[in-house]
Amino acid sequence: MSRIGRAPIAIPAGVEVKVGEGNLVTVKGPKGTLERKIHPAMTVKVDAGVVTVERPNDEKQNRSLHGLSRTLIANMVEGVTHGFKKELEVNGVGYRVQKTGKQLVMNLGFSHQVTVDEIDGITIDVPDPNKIVINGIDKQLVGQFAADVRKRRPPEPYKGKGIKYADEVIRRKEGKTGGK
Repeated sequence: MSRIGRAPIAIPAGVEVKVGEGNLVTVKGPKGTLERKIHPAMTVKVDAGVVTVERPNDEKQNRSLHGLSRTLIANMVEGVTHGFKKELEVNGVGYRVQKTGKQLVMNLGFSHQVTVDEIDGITIDVPDPNKIVINGIDKQLVGQFAADVRKRRPPEPYKGKGIKYADEVIRRKEGKTGGK
């Protein structure tokens, strides 16, 4: 039995969870509303402030979908109550970021500025010129947007210049040594 799939999801006060036709789960909370279609093999039940996910049998695919479905619903509940946040750091001489309107403008050592538009469901904050904070209620959307921003200039292993996650550790390489 899946340990993750078996665990019930407690619904906090102010959050409403509905299961519609075709296993469409809708979670409404103080920060917004999220919808996700859960695999038809899974059974999602909501009673007495608790969401449970059940599987029909112990086949390999159903076992893996069981934990996945439960985690997706738990992330939706977490997102509408607290939200998700990814922090990025910009390292390098002359590398800096700023927010103008709904655009993130980055100077990353190219001959031109790199701009990224804010999308629906995502808010970008720039507390200082070397830090980017991405907030949203959808965990997958926040992570994907942060990965897209990081992709503009990934950190390089020699000097560590580029955009990295705040908790990421860059493995450094030793450069060339002057030969005799």
